[in-house]
Formats: sequence, C-alpha cells, structure tokens
Amino acid sequence: MAFGRLERARAPSPMSDINMTPLIDVMLVLLVIFIITAPLMSSSLKLDLPKAEGSRASETPAFIAVAIDPAGKLYLGEQPVTVDELREQAQRAAGRNPATEVQLRADASVPYGKVAELIGLLQTAGLSKIGFITAGPPRGDGSPSGGSAAGR
Repeated sequence: MAFGRLERARAPSPMSDINMTPLIDVMLVLLVIFIITAPLMSSSLKLDLPKAEGSRASETPAFIAVAIDPAGKLYLGEQPVTVDELREQAQRAAGRNPATEVQLRADASVPYGKVAELIGLLQTAGLSKIGFITAGPPRGDGSPSGGSAAGR
C-alpha cells in the first residue's frame, strides 16, 4: 500500500501523421470520373477519316459499289442514279443475296449527315454489310497509294 505520489495519466501526444484515407478516397473518385469521361472527350477531335490505312479489300462474290460526290450526287458503280433508283437497285441486290456487300465511297467534303442518310437508305433496303472505301496514306511522292476498305 503505497500512498506515495499519485501520478496522473498523461494525455496522449498529438498524432503527427497525416490521415491518408480521405486522400485515397478522393483520388479513387477522381480516377473513376476520368475513366468514364475520357472516351467522351475523343469525339471533339478533328479527324480526316477518309485517309485510312487498312487491309486490302478481299475478293467477295457479291457487292455493289455506291459513291457520293461533293455535290451530293449518287452513283451506282460509275452510273449516276437518283435516290429512288438506288433504293430499287439495293432492294433487288438484297433480294438476290442478303449477304451482298456495299462498297461505299464518299468524298471527304460530303457532310456526315448525307453519308448517314445513304447508309440508312441501304440498310432499309436490306443491305447491312457496308464497307467504306478510303484512300491510303500518301506516298513519298505525294500521290495517294490506292484504296482500302475499312469499317466492316
């Protein structure tokens, strides 16, 4: 029984470490936000899509060639056609073989909306295989290097 000096319990010393848990939580939330929004920001890039490097078009037994020039005129093969004539020809081709491929050539200056309308017309006619024919990258002498198919 020692009634000597009573020592008071010392108060704990202040913690000098930084609590990392809130910092990690904030960083994870920011990471998730960037992962979700990064693909959305890629649509604001200005791209010249018609110049693409890709594999050569494979030999397919059934295809039709459709083109649209800068003025918006439609061509089936090398012959100019109207929208109704193109729709009729596409329906005939789809009736003969539903797997008929459309090889679409569009000038780089044609608005995207016109190309989308043309694709919609072809799909409603029953043709769903649409390949975009593009010019290859320019050669060293400045001339384009032949066409290639992309977007199949």
